[in-house]
Amino acid sequence: MNLKTLITHSVQYNNWVVNKYIDWLSTKSDEQLNQEVISSFPTILATLHHIWQTQQYWWAYIAENGDFDFAEISAAVTKEEIFNGIKNNSQKLMDYVETLSEEDLAKNVKIESQWFQCDFSKFEYIQHVIIHGTYHRGQIVTMGRNVGITDAPMTDYNFWNVYKNSEATSEA
Repeated sequence: MNLKTLITHSVQYNNWVVNKYIDWLSTKSDEQLNQEVISSFPTILATLHHIWQTQQYWWAYIAENGDFDFAEISAAVTKEEIFNGIKNNSQKLMDYVETLSEEDLAKNVKIESQWFQCDFSKFEYIQHVIIHGTYHRGQIVTMGRNVGITDAPMTDYNFWNVYKNSEATSEA
């Protein structure tokens, strides 16, 4: 498998997981989503907001468009805005990656921020976004258990891979 296929599958998987999570969490009460739990962020909704902020932050560097306004995305927003923001950003990243060549993915992008400096390839930043979201989604499952949400969807990569391949077979 080449880099293009690997990263394309990764963003497709990430988009699928994001949609599974949002569909799942959209059925939960505002009380559950806003109940404080000891974790990296105090609530499930705050954790989702952080995932969205981080995706947007890295999107600006991956797409090299400077399309990030921390103040705008940090403003108090509704549950629906957070849900739609994460879904839209994940879709946008997937659509963008599908247009990139292997050379585009390997291109280095230098970042000089107030927190760090680095010069890595686009595919490494894309991997980071996906892994970061996975980390916090795991926290959301644990936070959910603490507030009575015990029906998290199965979102392992292999589960998506089997699902994706069965969908392709049924369409043939």
